[in-house]
Amino acid sequence: MRHRRVGKTLDRSSGPRRALLHNLMTSIILYEHVNTTLAKAKAVKPMVEKVITRGKTKSLATRRLLMKVLPMESAVNKILEELGPRYATRPGGYTRIIKLGTRHGDGAETAQIQLVK
Repeated sequence: MRHRRVGKTLDRSSGPRRALLHNLMTSIILYEHVNTTLAKAKAVKPMVEKVITRGKTKSLATRRLLMKVLPMESAVNKILEELGPRYATRPGGYTRIIKLGTRHGDGAETAQIQLVK
């Protein structure tokens, strides 16, 4: 039974799932839009929102916290230099998910997750 279990497993154990979500989060930050499955987009959306909210305050402590979550320093720099100032007055809702339909190979629901301009 799944009583009080939070989050989606995405048919992976914790290590590969964590790596998948952190790499997907880095791609969304660097390229500002990514095509993926709907389940992965829904799983990574709150993570991206929290990272961008954290990046609104530019400090050494913030940089170190972001470096723990994101595997690439260029993504951390982009959050602190571009995305933080861009969303400084916005109280949340930095991403949107657009459904694209089903994938031909396996019928999975695909979606595009992108940053709001």
